[in-house]
Amino acid sequence: MKCVELNPPGNFESWEPSKLLELQRKKIDDRLGQKLLFENDKIKVWEVVLFPGERLPRKISGNYNFTSMTEGLGISRYASGKINLVRIKKGDSMFMKHEGQPVIYDFENIGENILFLHAMEFKPLVEKTGGLKIESGM
Repeated sequence: MKCVELNPPGNFESWEPSKLLELQRKKIDDRLGQKLLFENDKIKVWEVVLFPGERLPRKISGNYNFTSMTEGLGISRYASGKINLVRIKKGDSMFMKHEGQPVIYDFENIGENILFLHAMEFKPLVEKTGGLKIESGM
């Protein structure tokens, strides 16, 4: 996977006005994908299928890993203003660490192929020790 920064954080001048308004006004979903394939007390496994031109806005606060089943080209737009061009090869995998800090962004398939990804979302672990509750991310 190769990411190229097209726009730095804090700069919204190159943003399409419609995309900026949508990001500011739209209720953003916190699901990593369109279909939940598996869930237990530690993880959720999501399926993501994006047809050419399709976007998936989301709000993520947990750590996750995704693996691509296909190759393609996408753009990630972040609420910070940052925009990345992402070239994905079949089998590419990436771990994203958010440590409970919410991040709002969308991912758009700008290529000619259908993008098919699996995402594994790691739930925060709650450990009980001697009456103390300690929350830790993976």
